[in-house]
Amino acid sequence: MDIRQVNTDWETWKRFLGQAVEFAEELGVSRERIANLAQQAGQVLADNVAPANPEQKALKELWSVADQQEKQMLANLMTKLVSSRPGGYTAF
Repeated sequence: MDIRQVNTDWETWKRFLGQAVEFAEELGVSRERIANLAQQAGQVLADNVAPANPEQKALKELWSVADQQEKQMLANLMTKLVSSRPGGYTAF
């Protein structure tokens, strides 16, 4: 899927990220690995993709001032946010 198609509004973006987390879980990827991949993806997005909405702009600004530990926390929180459903992803 082309990132430009889902990088339009906040709800579509969250739904896309939630589907990615769910897919990884179905493949048996550990929660720790998902969190590490989320942080790597966050860095790629921060470096290469312009924010498409105010929420993404705020995340990009937070990412730009965060240290490594804070970036991991932001990635964890985003992963938790997009997976907040009964029986879904829980905090680390």
